[in-house]
Parts: sequence; C-alpha cells; structure tokens
Amino acid sequence: MGAEEYLPAGADDLDTLAEASAGCHGCDLYKRATQTVFGVGDPHARVMLVGEQPGDREDREGLPFVGPAGRLLDEALEEAGLDRGSLYVTNAVKHFKWEQRGKVRLHKQPSVREVSACLPWLTAEINLVDPALVVCLGATAARALLGPSFRVTRQRGEVLDGPFGVPTTATVHPSAILRIRDDADRQAERRRFVDDLRSAAAQVAARPT
Repeated sequence: MGAEEYLPAGADDLDTLAEASAGCHGCDLYKRATQTVFGVGDPHARVMLVGEQPGDREDREGLPFVGPAGRLLDEALEEAGLDRGSLYVTNAVKHFKWEQRGKVRLHKQPSVREVSACLPWLTAEINLVDPALVVCLGATAARALLGPSFRVTRQRGEVLDGPFGVPTTATVHPSAILRIRDDADRQAERRRFVDDLRSAAAQVAARPT
C-alpha cells in the first residue's frame, strides 16, 4: 500500500502531480482528512522547505503552513532574508492525521508506514523542482529523506545527500518552537531557527545557478 499507483505516469509538472494527489488513497489518512494538501510555491525554487504534515488550518484551507506554525515560519524567513514566494513549501505527509479532543482536532504524529506510503509524492516534487537545497523542518521530514537514524538534535544544520543527490539539511519544525513554555527558551530557540534559515540561504547563494 502506498502512493506509487496514484502518481501519473510521465508527469512533468507540479500541477499534474497536485491534481493526481487529490485522489490518493495510498494510506488510510485520507479517510479523515478534509483534502490532500500538496506543496505550493515557485516550481523552480532553489530552496524547498519540507514539514511534517498539514495541521488543522492547512487541512481546511488546502495549503501548507498557513496556521500558527506558518506565521512563525513566515516571520523567520523574513528575518533570514528569504522570500517565501521564491521557495517551494510542502510536507512529507499530505493528509492531516488528528484525534478529537473536545471540539479541537489535535495533531497526531504520522506513523513510519504512513510517511513511507506518502514518500513518492515528496520525491516526485523534489525531482521536478530540482532545488539547490532541501530544508527539512522537524524529525519526520528529516527521517523521511535522510533515513531513520538521522537525529535533528545531533545533526541539525549538517548538509547531506538527499533524494536524487540534492543537498539536504534539517532544523526544527516551527510548531516545536511554539510548544516551548518558557518565554526565554522559546525566544532563544526561535533565534536559532532563524540562524538555521539564514545559513541555508547563504549556502544556496554560494552555489552556482
């Protein structure tokens, strides 16, 4: 079970992929999700950002990183000198996995099998965009692209070979910053996150176009 059978043969543009992904039943997450949330942005972006999965707002609106974590990401990108409009932004998993808690739909971490089932969409996106650098936001995305032994806590900021030999690095997910309760600790981690994005921008600027 997986997304392979839903990928259109010979697709050479992101719009075709996105349209096909709307009908993906490669794992059971589609059954409770409002819709598939595919990647968006510059189809020739030099930097691709990869998060974990859509959140509640993303599931309802059909766009990645439009909720609270998305707002933090936008602020951090601006501080790092990166224009979100020039990036391609997506998630490792395209459907929202959640559990009900009162009236709230709470994020639930996707399983290894669910991440693996969705991986063909992500690798197809990387293949078509062909970025100079992929930045994984959080452990789920990092392990999907860099292997199960990758640890953001130990290897944050390292640049390794990802799919198709595309240089790939990882930092924390913005939602992890939002969950830090101590204000001083949260602000320190936010500054470190901006530094990670600034470093990514510098690495790409140093690479030939």
